[in-house]
Amino acid sequence: MTIGPTITTSVRGSSNRPNGHLSRDVGFWGLMFVSLGSIIGSGWLLGALTAATLAGPASLISWVLAAFMLALLALVHAELGAAYPAAGGTARFPRFVFGPLAGFTAGWMAWLQAVTIAPIEVEATLSYVDHISWVKSHVAILRVDGTLTLSGLLIAALFMLAFTVINLVGVKAMAETNGVTVVWKTAVPLLTVVVLVLLAFHPSNFTAGGGFMPFGMHGVFAALPAGVVFALQGFEQAIQMAGEARHPQRDVSRAVIASMAVGTIVYLLLEVAFIGALDPGNLVHGWANPVGKGDFGPYATLAVAAGAGWLAVMLYIDAVVSPAGTGLVYVATSSRLSYALGREKELPPSLASVNVRGVPVHSILLAFVVGLIAFLPFPSWQSLVGLVTSATALMYAFAPVSLYALRQRDPDRPRPYRLPAYRILAPAAFISANLIMYWSSFEAIWKLCLALVLGLVIFSVTRMRLPAAERGPLDARSALWIVPWLLGHIAIGYFGRYGGTNAIPNWWDLLLVAVFAMVIYEAAEKLALDGEQVRELITAEADDMSTDGQAPVGAAGN
Repeated sequence: MTIGPTITTSVRGSSNRPNGHLSRDVGFWGLMFVSLGSIIGSGWLLGALTAATLAGPASLISWVLAAFMLALLALVHAELGAAYPAAGGTARFPRFVFGPLAGFTAGWMAWLQAVTIAPIEVEATLSYVDHISWVKSHVAILRVDGTLTLSGLLIAALFMLAFTVINLVGVKAMAETNGVTVVWKTAVPLLTVVVLVLLAFHPSNFTAGGGFMPFGMHGVFAALPAGVVFALQGFEQAIQMAGEARHPQRDVSRAVIASMAVGTIVYLLLEVAFIGALDPGNLVHGWANPVGKGDFGPYATLAVAAGAGWLAVMLYIDAVVSPAGTGLVYVATSSRLSYALGREKELPPSLASVNVRGVPVHSILLAFVVGLIAFLPFPSWQSLVGLVTSATALMYAFAPVSLYALRQRDPDRPRPYRLPAYRILAPAAFISANLIMYWSSFEAIWKLCLALVLGLVIFSVTRMRLPAAERGPLDARSALWIVPWLLGHIAIGYFGRYGGTNAIPNWWDLLLVAVFAMVIYEAAEKLALDGEQVRELITAEADDMSTDGQAPVGAAGN
């Protein structure tokens, strides 16, 4: 039975939408395209080259390993997103079981990575465009060191402004615009695979330059945070927008699984085609420069060498379309995350305000401003990839521990999709996220912890400015496990083999991360709120969730 307030939400337009709530206009294809659109971005244009440079032909193992690890996390998110379909879900799930402090930590990491991806995608576009001869002769976009010039910054700002305007028009317009873009940006990579395999495929490349695995498993692991995980991430975008789905409990899980499957197949085919199309002469001395030093358009270069100049033109067009489509999605995502944090009054409440069309205007404008600021300290695609990958893994890691605790404390909740063997797969997903954090390097994790301190300062100031009656319990005890978790990662990273001192022997470092992750996983479950507290928090969020059509949503009873 349903206990607590019963909520009904209109699913047709916004005329009957409750005041102050997001409009529910997005169907399955819109949700699937939102996730797939963020998976296929600048990663496909640059990820294969970066992975091959670090791992050689064994980069194929990197893609398979990343796909497996992220698939575990995607399946966890699929259950949570369908059972608890609220906007900014990655911030809401840990809040239900570990309280506001843990919810804010996850939400801050999610917002931090999302709000910086649109600038990364713009930088990827401008890096490609700058190498078109006509553009170079008319405007200087990049300096010699690869940083944006004043003209480049102005063009980048125009891209960000376009993303913002489309999102301000409304989520339905954003989803429809993104749908057209995703069809293009999925078709072009697949066309590239077919053309390169037919015109220029050298099977010998898969054993050239030192053999199939020239850098050993270290190279395979090093390739993961250098672009592979970054390329495959993004499946959670459908979950972030679950609060705007017409039928969230039916469509969210399907959208997550479908987008992850399609993205993985596309990236694997691209890596095979890329390695096979390389000039064997470039691999005689190894994999340091398999295409050519300073080449920012590797697939276009390979297309020209194969005699398919027309494909090179399409690839340069796609260098604008694919990253721009992903940037568009992430402006929407970051605004929904800050909207969710604003509704929880963990960031300024004004971020939760929406206009008459149900669009969170202040949150979208914040994403625009922060995106512009990000161009200054991070002037290139490569400078942010590792940091964003680590932030994403940290954000993902909250989901498995949340799922496990919610299964125990909210067992009667309808779950349209249920993670099979969750007692095994949930901890496996948590270990996967922790390994990705470790591989992202010591530098990335300590910088993330510093950014978290800044976020907690903003959280504290926002909370202190609230009337005492509105603050509610902080539930700090339930979030205690986060402190040793992050400090432990800093320590392991410092002594580890990815940006650390290499004091921990090879393979033993991975075992240490896995054992450490399991200790934290068990501690988190034991520190979680009890069942009654969890159901109270879910009931408090019920006005932001709905089932299909007009069905009521509430907390499950005892």
